[in-house]
Amino acid sequence: QLQLLQSGGGSVRAGGSLSLSCTTSRRSISNYAMAWIRQAPGQERDVVASINWSGGEKYYADSVKGRATISRNNNNRNTVYLEMISLKVEDTAVYFCAAASTTRAPPRLAREYDYWGQGTQVTVSS
Repeated sequence: QLQLLQSGGGSVRAGGSLSLSCTTSRRSISNYAMAWIRQAPGQERDVVASINWSGGEKYYADSVKGRATISRNNNNRNTVYLEMISLKVEDTAVYFCAAASTTRAPPRLAREYDYWGQGTQVTVSS
C-alpha cells in the first residue's frame, strides 16, 4: 500500500502563490506517475497537473497552464511538488496528491489514479 502525505496549502489572496508537497511511504516510486488533483465544492475531481515516472513528461489543465509547475524528486523521499502563481478565486478547492502505477504518459483523469493523499484545502480570496 502506497501512502501519500501532503503538506502546504491554506488561505491565499488572489494574485498570490502557493506551494504544495507530497511525500510517499516507499523508497522508490519510479514506476508511478504522480498528480495533483483538485475538487471544488459540488464539482468532480479534476487533474490540475500530472508528471510521469521520470519527470520528463508533464500535463497541465488549461485552467492552470502558465501558472502551475509540477515537479518530482525521486531521490528526496520521493517528493512531488506543485507551485502555483497568480492564484485566482476559482483555484479554491481541496487539493489531493495522487499516484498511478504506470510508466506511460501521466494520466489526465482522476479515476485513473490508485492512491491518494489526505487532501488539503486551498482558499483564494479576492
